[in-house]
Amino acid sequence: MAVWNLGSINVDNVYRVPHLPTAGETLSAKNYSQGLGGKGANMSVAMSRAAARVVHIGAAGKNGTWAVERLLEYGVDTRHISLLADQATGHANISVAEDGENQIVLFPGANRAITDDMIGAALSDAAAGDILVMQNETNGQLQAAKMAKQLGLRVVYAAAPFDPDAVAQLMPFTDLLVLNAVEAEQLVGALKQELTELGVDSIVVTLGGDGCKWLDVSSGTETHLPAIPVIPIDTTGAGDTFTGYLVAGLDRGMPMLQALGLATQAGALMVTRMGTADVIPDLKDIEDARLA
Repeated sequence: MAVWNLGSINVDNVYRVPHLPTAGETLSAKNYSQGLGGKGANMSVAMSRAAARVVHIGAAGKNGTWAVERLLEYGVDTRHISLLADQATGHANISVAEDGENQIVLFPGANRAITDDMIGAALSDAAAGDILVMQNETNGQLQAAKMAKQLGLRVVYAAAPFDPDAVAQLMPFTDLLVLNAVEAEQLVGALKQELTELGVDSIVVTLGGDGCKWLDVSSGTETHLPAIPVIPIDTTGAGDTFTGYLVAGLDRGMPMLQALGLATQAGALMVTRMGTADVIPDLKDIEDARLA
């Protein structure tokens, strides 16, 4: 099987700061680095490192060739990434505090210039039983979801950054919804419905240091998985790593609880590393770390 990821590609500018800046405050960064990022690219790398076959659907600007090449180096199929000469590559300015918390300013650039034709050309190669993954850092999610369901794909939607209108549109086409606790609260408030009333059969809510919970709506059960205790250095990309490993596990035929366990280990290891896509752990890293 294969995973098709309609996802963002960003250049991450990462600044290490003593604390997250408040309004009007100017801080001197202790360190600066640049690397591959974007929720979509992060998930593609994570899924590839978790042994899934991943096809990335996306776009970058003319200055984004290196980012596409980096994804290819990490084992991601990049044939359906378009380079758009009239667009800037998406980028994010990320401040990371000493306690590992982060603050992000995002410019979408080419990620919002993906056309229906690009999506259609990619998904024409998909097969029934494959998985489509999406986030909210690109356009085209609704059209992609409709195509995917017509083709018999399972749709996984990571509802971040949170957009209530996008979530409402995509719920009828979503098989697995993944979001964090803040996004879950925002969603319930915006739609005036409980999570179990959204019409989605399976929902995973990440809870940071409290682990995650899985709502198996079809059976009416809720399961909590505790977090693995680690000392965080940088939480950037941890959620994307978790989701990528979860999807890869499901694509490889794992039961949900086993896939969640693997995703929890990957997310825990990720927060002990400084960076985003370039430092996402692979399966051997997880095995060597022996997290439990």
